[in-house]
Amino acid sequence: MKILVCISHVPDTTSKITFSEDKTSFNNTGIQFIINPYDEIALARAIELAEGGKGTVTVINIGEVSTEPTIRKALATGADDAVRVNAAPRDAWFVAKQIANYANGKQFDLILTGRESIDYNGVQVAGFLGEFLNIPSISIAKKIDIHEKTALVEREIEGGKEIISSRLPLVVGTAEGVAEPRIPNMRGIMSARTKPLEVIEAIEVETLTKIVQYESPAPRGAVTLIDAAEPEKLIELLHTKARVI
Repeated sequence: MKILVCISHVPDTTSKITFSEDKTSFNNTGIQFIINPYDEIALARAIELAEGGKGTVTVINIGEVSTEPTIRKALATGADDAVRVNAAPRDAWFVAKQIANYANGKQFDLILTGRESIDYNGVQVAGFLGEFLNIPSISIAKKIDIHEKTALVEREIEGGKEIISSRLPLVVGTAEGVAEPRIPNMRGIMSARTKPLEVIEAIEVETLTKIVQYESPAPRGAVTLIDAAEPEKLIELLHTKARVI
C-alpha cells in the first residue's frame, strides 16, 4: 500500500504571535515551527498501516527551504521519503492544487491530511484533494482501518458516530483519536539524514484569495463576580451586558 501524508509547517502552539506594522504579514522572527499536530496524527497512523512491510509512507510539504527541518522530523518519525514543493503556501486551494499535481498518476492508495492546520483552521485541503483527484474524501475522521482494498472510517456526528466504508484510493482528513503522535528516536533521527527528500517546483495556480489584514483578538475583559445569593443580578447582566439571553 502506498500512502501519502500531507504535512504543514506551523508555529508552535506556545508561540506568541505578532504581525508586521501594517498588519499584512505574520512576523516569524524567533518563532519555533513544528509539524502541524493533526498532521502528526495522520503520519502516525500511516506508519502503523505500513509497518511490517505492508506499505510505504511518503510525506509532502508545500514550503520554502526553511521547512526542511520539519520535513526531516517527519522522516525521523518513520516516513520513507519526502517531497517539498518549493513555494510559500498561499491558501488551501493553492496547497491542494500542488499536492494533487504531484499525486496524480502515482497510484497512492491512501492520502492522509490533518483535519486542519492550527494556524488557519480551514478544514479544506482534504476535500479539495478528493475533488481534484476525482476520488472519495472523508474529513474529521476519528478512526481508520484498512481491509484489503477497503477503508472503514469512523466519524463523530451530532448524537453519535458515522461509519463509512469506501474503496481505495481515498483521501482522509484525520482528527485526534486516530493514532498517538510518535516521537522520533535516535536511530530515526540518524536515518532521516539519508532518506530521499525530493524538491519540485510549484505549478501556476490562479490566486483566489488575498489576506487584507491580520488582527489580534481583543484582550480579555475584567471578570464580574456575582454573589451566589443574588442570581437576579446575574440574569440582568446576561440580558443587558452579555446579551446572551
